[in-house]
Amino acid sequence: MFTLGYAWRDLQTGRLPKMQAVTTLLGVTPDGRSMAPADQFQQIFRKISNDYARPVESKKLKYAAMGGMMASLGDPHTVFLEPKQAQEFSLETRANFVGVGARLAPDSLGAKVVVVFEDGPASKAGLKPGDTISAVDDEACAGKDIDVIVGSIRGKEGTTVKITVLRPNVDKPIDITCRRARIVTPTVEGRILEGEKIGYLSVAQFAEPTTEQFDRMLDRLEAQGMKGLIIDVRGNPGGLLEVAKDMLSRFVERKVVVKMKGRRGAEEVVSTDSGQVRFATLPIVVLQNEESASASEIFAGVLQDYRRATLVGDHSYGKASVQNVIPLIDSASVKLTIARYFLPSGRDISRKVDEDGTYVSGGLQPDVKAELGANAEGVFGDPKTDTQLQKAMEIIRGKM
Repeated sequence: MFTLGYAWRDLQTGRLPKMQAVTTLLGVTPDGRSMAPADQFQQIFRKISNDYARPVESKKLKYAAMGGMMASLGDPHTVFLEPKQAQEFSLETRANFVGVGARLAPDSLGAKVVVVFEDGPASKAGLKPGDTISAVDDEACAGKDIDVIVGSIRGKEGTTVKITVLRPNVDKPIDITCRRARIVTPTVEGRILEGEKIGYLSVAQFAEPTTEQFDRMLDRLEAQGMKGLIIDVRGNPGGLLEVAKDMLSRFVERKVVVKMKGRRGAEEVVSTDSGQVRFATLPIVVLQNEESASASEIFAGVLQDYRRATLVGDHSYGKASVQNVIPLIDSASVKLTIARYFLPSGRDISRKVDEDGTYVSGGLQPDVKAELGANAEGVFGDPKTDTQLQKAMEIIRGKM
């Protein structure tokens, strides 16, 4: 329609378009042969770059094309990551960055401090959970996106940053100066539940340091006389398959973790290691919800398939695909789905949604369904208000 309109206007003004220009736009060479898709793309890219009504930044045009190409596949897990997004994704996977060691959440006044990492610069300088960051280096944070605030706090290792906070029950703002340092994000937190011999481990993601942190926390709980274990992967978006496999090796030996099938039908099997089992008979409950996805579903699903754990909570997300991250030369990257995976039992947990994107089926179904009480919002791990944790504790007591 565009080409026809273009030609009709030219006919009205007495100017016929060159046939080569028309056939190029249609993806046909002057001699009638079809152009290769890559050649056609380059032709159109050059045409826009050179002849569009206003100047267009080539990099921006390229990124838009890459993003559109990924989006056309209709796969929410296959995406193009611009350099900044690619860097953030890499930091998340490594759980390693330069900063002050705190986890923040959006707040109307700036950013709310949710967690302060033990022994990090922020902890040593006096930053506390519940503080609200209102300014960074004397620049107000109110109304800013949380990513912008985090970016201003991060910086070069060894440099300092001044953080102004509002603290409950303190009348005046407090200035805290932190020296930026290399931070390894805690991805595993744990404790013995008060008055019980039940260990509680919360796994936030499956990143590079997670296995080491998991083992260290298991050592600590075992030393405190742990007789049963609750592993909480609620809200865990997943991460590295290799890490999930390593952690599963503490509970099941030489067992299939997943079977992956690519477009050509070849099957790749990932199995747990031998000689790594530490807790062959320890009673285990895994807590999950609809935000448990990817590697966390593999972790929970394998323990469920081999009857090593009871799953409690709600259904999981249902992400049954495997992605590879492909770095590009300008620091951007592509996250590309390369295979589907199936659990040891052969289960396909793929998420199904309706036209509005509302969940219909899929994911891991819990052995014991438990709703999260209204009073437990935002306090996972509190035995007094977390009703899903209460159900998990009840089940563990029965097994112990």
